[in-house]
Amino acid sequence: MAAATGVALLSGGLDSGVAAALFAQAGNRLVGALFCDYGQRAARREAAAAAALAARLHVPLQTVPLPWLSALAVQSGCRLVPGSGELPHGTIAQPGDAASARAVWVPARNAVFVAMAAAFAETAGAACIVAGFNREEAATFPDNSAAFLAAGSAFLAYGTRSQVRVVSPTLELDKAGIVAAAQRLGFGANDFWSCYEGGEVPCGRCESCLRSRWNR
Repeated sequence: MAAATGVALLSGGLDSGVAAALFAQAGNRLVGALFCDYGQRAARREAAAAAALAARLHVPLQTVPLPWLSALAVQSGCRLVPGSGELPHGTIAQPGDAASARAVWVPARNAVFVAMAAAFAETAGAACIVAGFNREEAATFPDNSAAFLAAGSAFLAYGTRSQVRVVSPTLELDKAGIVAAAQRLGFGANDFWSCYEGGEVPCGRCESCLRSRWNR
């Protein structure tokens, strides 16, 4: 199969970083990376991690401010943004469930990210958008699923002149599999910021921390 060109959605977290690295390792070429700032609690820490990942992958990173999405997140009661209440905390046995997913849901976030990234990809002549979806989170976040990826590619076949598609090298992996892939690629836990909080160290209690832990 011929090598592809892509624009990566980099959140600074484990999934997106490993997805971008796996895409490049497979002989494909990243021509750009995007970090989306929608007013999330951890934006500062995520942006720093995304910048470091982009530098490691030798790809230019562009930050995309989305203040309107932040406003909608506040209106919807999403707890990922400051001032919206305490984040839900899980356990190792049950990091999250449908209720916690609702609490941190940002209105149409991944749909917005994919559509926005498609415009960058089409302009750059890239064939695809690289995203860090995974089967573990797909159980409670449908915008991480194979069905979402397929629907996104089908939508973009009409929405872009070059028929940009969505790809995710991590799609069939659970979090343990993504951690293992990160280790094979030479990454360590400190290369990512996967905590919902934006403190000096990961909180260790939020769903993202519990799912992304390295010592299982």
